[in-house]
Amino acid sequence: MNAPTSFDADRWTAIPAPALPVTRLVIGRPVEEVAETLPRVFNLCRAAQSTAVRLALGLSAPDASGDLADEIRREHLLRLCLIWPQHFGLPPIPMQADDLNTHLFGAGLPDDVNELKVFASGSAALAPLVAAVMSRFAPAEAVANGLPVPDETRHLSLAPQENSVSARRRAHPLMQDVEQVFGRGPLWRILGRAIDLGAVLSGWRPEARVLPDGCVTVPAARGIYAVRARTESGRVAEFTRITPTDHLMAEGGVMQRTLESLPPCGQDRAQAVVDLLDPCAPVTLQRRPHHA
Repeated sequence: MNAPTSFDADRWTAIPAPALPVTRLVIGRPVEEVAETLPRVFNLCRAAQSTAVRLALGLSAPDASGDLADEIRREHLLRLCLIWPQHFGLPPIPMQADDLNTHLFGAGLPDDVNELKVFASGSAALAPLVAAVMSRFAPAEAVANGLPVPDETRHLSLAPQENSVSARRRAHPLMQDVEQVFGRGPLWRILGRAIDLGAVLSGWRPEARVLPDGCVTVPAARGIYAVRARTESGRVAEFTRITPTDHLMAEGGVMQRTLESLPPCGQDRAQAVVDLLDPCAPVTLQRRPHHA
């Protein structure tokens, strides 16, 4: 006889909403129709998705680096200045400034954790958010360490991997030091967004890539979109689309590992962690069952 199932009210798991059957929606349809329709159906990061789909379908795609940068900028500002502060009881950060880079970062983000503590007590607009995250999440808390980052052999795989903005900025000295001290947790993820935003504000422009196997990758606000397609007589014959959220929500992936390493807490704290991970589709938090 099976043991009764009970619930640990302080442990959480994230359940994704059912995914749309993308492949079934596009197979057999004209390539131009698919290229126009998909970015409307999945309207977050529309420039990134449109670029990836058009290139994968063999269609012309104008240089979208400026649009991609604007899209990333908007998404990062929304989270760093409006959505994430509210989880820590902080007021919204004003986003109107003559020099937004200086307004947000002051003299700039430092290169190590000790200097970050000084930054967090300073006058830069992002300092209170950094201070709040440093104080409320201890080292090794709500982390997903050790996952590989996407490369040319992994983009279309649904195996767990760290397909995130923080992975894109992992070579920054501060990111390396924070990962060493705190792990790939809330602080590492917020700083990854901040560094990425600073790069955009300083002129960095993301670029789409067409890999030797035909896979198209496009940097976006949450990580990397990857699309590969095959066409026949002007219609889609094969189609694969992998998003950062697909990797985030994979079995054994970042979301699962992060919630499993989160100490017992109320739903509000768990929801804050989910929002920091920023899935592009709705997820529902549920108490995690265990067998008595």
